[in-house]
Amino acid sequence: MKQRAWKIPYEPPEVPTALVSAGYRPLLAAILASRGIEDVGEAEKFLHCGMEALHDPLQMRGMERAAERVRLAIRNREHVAVFGDYDVDGITSTCVLTDYLRSQGVECTPYIPDRINEGYGLNGDAVRALHEQGVKLIITVDCGITAIEEAKLALELGVDMVITDHHECSEQAVPDALAVVDPKQPECTYPNPGLAGVGVAFKLVCTLHGDVAAMLRQYGDLVAIGTVADVMPLTGENRFLVSYGLKLLNTKPRPGLRALLLECGALEKEITATTIGYVIAPRLNAAGRLGKTMVSAKLLMTRNPFEAERLALELCELNRERQALEQEIWDEASERAKGSAPGSPLVLSSDDWHQGVIGIAASRLSETFYMPTIMIRFYGDRGKGSCRSFGGFNLYNALAACSDLLEGFGGHALAAGLTIRRENIDRFRKALTDYYRENPVESLPDLQPDLRIADPRMLSLENVEALSALEPCGSGNPKPQLCMTGLHLVNLIPIGGGKHARLQIEHLGCRFDCIYFSCPVERLPVRRGDWIDLAFTPQINHFRGHDSVQLLVTDVRRSDMLPICRKVLSGELPSQWDAAVFCPRREDFVRVWRWLAAPVEFPAEELLRNVPAGMHPLQVCLCLMIMQEMRLASVLLDEDDTLRAMPVEGCAKVDLNQSVILRSLRTAQRRVRDALLKS
Repeated sequence: MKQRAWKIPYEPPEVPTALVSAGYRPLLAAILASRGIEDVGEAEKFLHCGMEALHDPLQMRGMERAAERVRLAIRNREHVAVFGDYDVDGITSTCVLTDYLRSQGVECTPYIPDRINEGYGLNGDAVRALHEQGVKLIITVDCGITAIEEAKLALELGVDMVITDHHECSEQAVPDALAVVDPKQPECTYPNPGLAGVGVAFKLVCTLHGDVAAMLRQYGDLVAIGTVADVMPLTGENRFLVSYGLKLLNTKPRPGLRALLLECGALEKEITATTIGYVIAPRLNAAGRLGKTMVSAKLLMTRNPFEAERLALELCELNRERQALEQEIWDEASERAKGSAPGSPLVLSSDDWHQGVIGIAASRLSETFYMPTIMIRFYGDRGKGSCRSFGGFNLYNALAACSDLLEGFGGHALAAGLTIRRENIDRFRKALTDYYRENPVESLPDLQPDLRIADPRMLSLENVEALSALEPCGSGNPKPQLCMTGLHLVNLIPIGGGKHARLQIEHLGCRFDCIYFSCPVERLPVRRGDWIDLAFTPQINHFRGHDSVQLLVTDVRRSDMLPICRKVLSGELPSQWDAAVFCPRREDFVRVWRWLAAPVEFPAEELLRNVPAGMHPLQVCLCLMIMQEMRLASVLLDEDDTLRAMPVEGCAKVDLNQSVILRSLRTAQRRVRDALLKS
């Protein structure tokens, strides 16, 4: 298992007294401070924002003109088409606008292109087909900003087009549509360019209706689902929209979502952004991946509970089918990946893989093998590929460098798609490998926790429960990631059929259960009995009426304590933080004194294996140096890096509290604990 570089704070976190005085728990206050929020007003605004967080839709360039044209369609009862995308953001966008227009008496046709046969975005055949059906106005949602040719075609056919989108468009021409609404388009002054596609569609509906509160009650749940699923920043306006939508999902879910949550066994649990990301969104996406996107759209728009139940069952069955296809592809591809050349991107192909699922499998492969991955499904002589990056490797630039071997490609740095002829696959694999080796990148992103926890008592039930105020968490507002160092790994247990690992750790008299998902025990770089550093997100585990703190592991490594131990044995004091964590207690001195009864003589590098069971090496070294200061022991670290220690014969009984070193350690300990536990 490859290891990330850890960039962690080694100084105690500042706990803003103003926040603690206002009633914030110390851990929450420290997390907010680590994210630049130290003022009570700022904290309240961030955590409890209300309707004031919403911006005026008319600040968005093109919105007024778009609304005027749609109002005309409503007055004239024109046939309107809403053209969306097959992902969750596109589906929810389509449902919001379609449902609203139908509520206004408009004949509205939702159109979501087939992922496999049509691909992403507007296409000429679809525009012609809608024109033949009598459509007078096409409104795009979550797509259209690059539809230059399709907009021209609509103009030639006499079909008006209003484009609403949220994708980048700063370096390209804007389509010649009647109105273009995109917060990222040039000269748009809308304060929140991070709206999802469903957010832009919602803003159009608010402009049309005039009553924002009413539209929130009607569509807030769909806006939340699309925003979370499309990984938009959950700050400011988006944070309020998702928070409001989650309240609707928890109190009065629409029939389709209620049926889906019931079918998934999630109806009686609290619905969070995590529920959207891992329960709702994958199932809505499954229909699009298997070419049946309208199943998801119908589920979200139905008001009939019986139809909702039928559609939810169908959607969950489609998701199981997607999972089975994904697992089948994964099993084959992962075996083939094991035989790939070391240090080379994975380029795998097949005539049988399902086009709608290979993107998920490519993501899993890239994360498992720590390599950029391209999976190609061939249709005769031509193949369509899904590409996923890893470790900061820029896929778009790599594909551009190999473009002479491709029929086409597109995407961005982390994910892309391509088309290629079968005859070019071997040369492409070699060209991509050459580019990868000429443009090396770090294989894993740095780990940068919010805080380093010195005192495990900070992870009390009350402190961890208080972190729920940070919800909804996601992009721009991630779940808190903490770390502790110098922990004793007392047990390591495979769970979930060996797919996951449970770690039991002990630190300063506190013991925690930890879960490391999707990481088998054999892939861990640590073993039972090791001293480890742990990066994690704390959560409350509810089990059989008992609540406890559980740590969800992000990363783990062996503690590298030898450098600091050598410094201490050479007469240096540790940092204030390490002094606070490893300041010896009376019982520690007793154990070390008994340990000295046997000959202590071994290379310093063997220190970790030879200290008294359950004691941290740095604690042992601090005990030795204090005992030497008080003339209880003789301690020597030779030039050959051999540690020799023994009791001083005939030593008198002493008061260890008089030790200058120990007093210094205890002072550091008080300072750190006062900062962390102040309430």
